[in-house]
Amino acid sequence: LMSKSNLADKVILTDCDGVLLDWLFGFKEFMAERGYTEQDDTGYAIWKRYGFINKEAGESLVREFNNSAAMAYLTPHLDAVKYVKKLHEECGYVLRVITSMSLNKYAYKARLQNLHALFGENVIDQLVCLDTGADKDEALEKYRGTGCVWVEDKYKNAVLGQELGLDSFLIDLPHNRHYDFDQRVTGWEDIYHSLVGV
Repeated sequence: LMSKSNLADKVILTDCDGVLLDWLFGFKEFMAERGYTEQDDTGYAIWKRYGFINKEAGESLVREFNNSAAMAYLTPHLDAVKYVKKLHEECGYVLRVITSMSLNKYAYKARLQNLHALFGENVIDQLVCLDTGADKDEALEKYRGTGCVWVEDKYKNAVLGQELGLDSFLIDLPHNRHYDFDQRVTGWEDIYHSLVGV
């Protein structure tokens, strides 16, 4: 294992959906097949986004999608592939992915297959799958004070990273735009330039 001091030079901690993979695009297709159309693209919560009467209805559809074969075939988010590969090839960075997707072992395998296919097996150092929508406090706690880069699209988790002494970046998306965050980025190109210093 790497010591805490050089961990930050080689490891980027990152969320997956809305950061590496375009989960929402896949989910929209899944919902369209079931006759649902999006009502509000600024909501993070699916039940608000689709105008459901209750939270449970939205959450059960998210679980169903997260445990489906679609997890192996999500498309990359924006410029993630290009700049993650550059960070790996030019600087030797690897990714440790922390995702609140599912505890299902087949969903884990599908997600890993998807990440390997898009980014390369050598780029993905570790994949940690938490339960659907789970908090990331415990998973991030072990990196407290390391100064590792932490990339998220959920405001609460980006702030958590800051509180733990991580170098937090928030990927700019409609659902988080009403929050102030000092390292808001449009995508991985911004992160690349910030780390490489060009």
